[in-house]
Amino acid sequence: MKRTSILCLLFLATAPIMAQWKPAGNKIKTAWAEKIDPDNVLGEYPRPIMERAEWKNLNGLWDYAIRSYGEVWPEKFDGKILVPFAAESSLSGVKKEVGAKNELWYRTTFEIPSDWNGKNVLLHFGAVDWKSDIWINDIKVGSHSGGYTPFSFDITPFLTEGSQQLMVRVWDPTNEGPQPRGKQVKEPKGIWYTPVTGIWQTVWLEPVNERRIESLGILSDIDHNTITITPETIGTLYGDIVEVAVMDGASMIATAKSAIGQPLEITLNAPKLWSPESPFLYDIEVKLMSKGKVLDELQSYFAMRKISMKRDQFGIVRMQLNNKDYFQYGTLDQGWWPDGLYTAPTDEALAYDIEKTKEYGFNMIRKHVKVEPARWYTHCDRLGILIWQDMPNGDGGNGWQARKYHDGAEFKRSGESEQIYRKEWKAIMDYLYSNPSIVVWVPFNEAWGQFKTEEMTEWTKTYDPSRLVNSASGGNHFQTGDILDLHNYPEPELYLYDANRVNVLGEYGGIGLPLEGHLWREGDNWGYIKFKNSKETTTEYVKYARMLKNMVKAGFSGAIYTQTTDVEGEVNGLMTYDRKVDKLNVAKVRKANQEVIDMLKN
Repeated sequence: MKRTSILCLLFLATAPIMAQWKPAGNKIKTAWAEKIDPDNVLGEYPRPIMERAEWKNLNGLWDYAIRSYGEVWPEKFDGKILVPFAAESSLSGVKKEVGAKNELWYRTTFEIPSDWNGKNVLLHFGAVDWKSDIWINDIKVGSHSGGYTPFSFDITPFLTEGSQQLMVRVWDPTNEGPQPRGKQVKEPKGIWYTPVTGIWQTVWLEPVNERRIESLGILSDIDHNTITITPETIGTLYGDIVEVAVMDGASMIATAKSAIGQPLEITLNAPKLWSPESPFLYDIEVKLMSKGKVLDELQSYFAMRKISMKRDQFGIVRMQLNNKDYFQYGTLDQGWWPDGLYTAPTDEALAYDIEKTKEYGFNMIRKHVKVEPARWYTHCDRLGILIWQDMPNGDGGNGWQARKYHDGAEFKRSGESEQIYRKEWKAIMDYLYSNPSIVVWVPFNEAWGQFKTEEMTEWTKTYDPSRLVNSASGGNHFQTGDILDLHNYPEPELYLYDANRVNVLGEYGGIGLPLEGHLWREGDNWGYIKFKNSKETTTEYVKYARMLKNMVKAGFSGAIYTQTTDVEGEVNGLMTYDRKVDKLNVAKVRKANQEVIDMLKN
């Protein structure tokens, strides 16, 4: 047979498999979209803050069906969806609305590796938006509500010989429900974006013992040179112990042991401090032991750093990093992608926005009404950038009216909505507690669903006293929390001042520059102020930075520029939505930013 004929037969044999997936729609895409392999999607270990040696990635092509709410067990499926990309996204290969009147069904099969015999098998979901029900081999094993945090089930009792079937049903009412959902709306426009329904983070399996470590709480204290590690265990017996070894590179510098249920406090000699300028991380090895036998073993890390506030020599309350005044200057980071929506196309893409933010000279990111996958926070820990973490808003109250009101008016939530908020905010804080890059919690933004502000602020502060709490970024303002946060567009302005709290400019800027060929939609783009070219846009940015320098002297201790990238109809990013163009002069912005940051350096 001729060589060309053989090649043709090979192509015909593989073509149906290759044709099972391709990006849907004609919207702009990132360069990383071209690198996606449906057989190896987001193949990096999904939880670096607590890493075990063995795991199995279940991302890939699954069956999907969109059915009316309340229907059960689709008789047939609509086609293939690329997990973990949401059904509305291009990279899912589906790009269809689901909506509150429908449910999204998934089906896939998997096999358990033979060397996992004798182990318990955990099924992990990084995040599913919003309410999900899970079946293994036609047996319902659990449900979960909450669109931003990981969850898992021990599926060991429900496994059979050979191939296993996994079914998932998801319902997400977007802005028609009481749940947190960030910038998602049924009819996206302006500052509101496309809905995200279903699985949007990695799905994976992990073999474990019945007696194992469930989580790690890690807290550093640079004033006493100590690190406290609190392991939570499951299935353990009296007499089991936890051993921890602290590593500085390849060198073991400290060890500790404790009985289960007891925290381990380790003193370090002359510890290396973590900062954006020097993001040093210690590695740790954690073992669960019983009579000399290793029951569980995992890798983690920590940083020695402190976030606090203190009145300076002029009477201004300043944020401090590691007991020194430190101006926190960052970008409003939405975390959206033109091809993956909530989900970055690759891990390289996930880290890219952080790297570019640092390249532009910022030392902080405000993660705006969204929570990212665990790997994003580890990238921040390793690259060295401070994080202000927002609680995703929900249940009405949307709008910009908060800038006008400073009289304590609040949004009235239903009892169900309030319960959901409390449950999900606690879950988010638990999920991210041990990541050192997070220095500020932000329960509310611009009165979007803001309720019981003083109570929720005090609860947040009590639950995690190691970080600052910015109770309401942009108001409505109450005398609570550590920070008074102002929003003003486009220019920076210090129009309120609190002598007893840290004062920050939580949002400003929004300088728009639409670039043809890099727009989500043509002719319908929005910015607080718009210019025609990069030079004009950069000049305006530098002008604002110089204004901000004077306001640092007057009382600002932090500022956040809107925003990292364009998002859908918004064209006020430092980069285009597809990340292919830096819209501002990076060197000039970096220089201007450094001058602002240096205002508080000793």
